[in-house]
Parts: sequence; C-alpha cells; structure tokens
Amino acid sequence: MINGSFGDEDALLFEIGLIASNGLEFVVDAMFDSGFSYWLAINDQDVSAFNWLSLRDQTMVTARGNSKFKIYVGKVKFDGQEYDIPVHVGKNLDEVLLGRQWLTTRRLVVDMPSSLLTIG
Repeated sequence: MINGSFGDEDALLFEIGLIASNGLEFVVDAMFDSGFSYWLAINDQDVSAFNWLSLRDQTMVTARGNSKFKIYVGKVKFDGQEYDIPVHVGKNLDEVLLGRQWLTTRRLVVDMPSSLLTIG
C-alpha cells in the first residue's frame, strides 16, 4: 500500500519510481487523475532521460481538446514492485499523471477530513 499526500488544491499525490533503461530510478510525486483512463502520462521533455522503447502514436481527447501522445514501454516502481506499462508521453503536462488503470487491481481510499490517502 502506498500512502499519499494532498497537494495544491487537494491534488492526490503518490511517490513512484520511473526506471530508465540503464536501471537508474527517478523518484517523483505523481498526481492521480481520475479522468485519465490509462496507466501513466509524462511530459515529452522528461522521456529522453529514460531511453524507453517507443511503440506508436495516439490521439486522445483531453480537457484541453485533442492531443497527440507517443506511447512508450516504460518501467515504473509502484508499491515496491516494478511494472512494464504503456506510458503516454505528451506536451504541456505539468505533472506526472497516474491513471485509472491502477485501480483495476487496487483500492483507492481518499478521506480528506482524516488526511488519509492510500492506494493498494
């Protein structure tokens, strides 16, 4: 189980590791985005450091309109385990985003009055 924290405007933040192809791990705070249907999204300026394999392009409808994303195979450390997942890489992403796919096998608990935020 991962304990999270509440960020600006009560953003749901969880610490995860992004693992480069050489094994180097970058620990980041990722924001859970209930409107994002997939696993993970990062800014295109960040992906070059990881040397991940590019798979394809995908156009998606976002809050800002249609956006083009490149899909990479990325390695992520989440709740102490490593996962190879598709990562959406696009422009103008201010945060690393966790999407709803994580909830297919995990439970998200958000209890703001008690300052409790967990996923696991």
